[in-house]
Amino acid sequence: MEDSSTPVLDRIDLKILRALQADGRLTNAELASRASVSAATCHRRTQRLFDEGYITGVRAEVAPEAVGLGALVLVGVVLDRSTPESFAAFEGAAVQIKDVLDCHLVAGDFDYLLKIRVRDIADFNKLHGQKLIALPGVRQTRTFFVMKEVKDNGRLPF
Repeated sequence: MEDSSTPVLDRIDLKILRALQADGRLTNAELASRASVSAATCHRRTQRLFDEGYITGVRAEVAPEAVGLGALVLVGVVLDRSTPESFAAFEGAAVQIKDVLDCHLVAGDFDYLLKIRVRDIADFNKLHGQKLIALPGVRQTRTFFVMKEVKDNGRLPF
């Protein structure tokens, strides 16, 4: 049974979300045209989508190679203890490392999976030796160098 307090997205909201996910630079007029509503209605609905947390931000997608960060590395991390305190300590420290793009608590062989962007293998080696293995509670890491990015940061399938 659906919770009646949960807002329901209608087809116009979904059109707005899909259009912005495809191109966050659309003007309100362009967005309104794609959603088949007036500019005022579109602005009001888009603002509501932001206010209610359906849209969490809009930003540019920067080409990593163009800014010298051509190496993508995935790192599985195993902690020495599985306690709320050890998870909190690790997470607090991991989010402070600028090279870590994503940090996910996962089920399976690792406790965390990190997505990291660096210049090259030497850059990663330095990061690993100075910061990653020094993160709180790290018992083991397993590193995967991405050979080819087939699909990255895909759009949500709704």
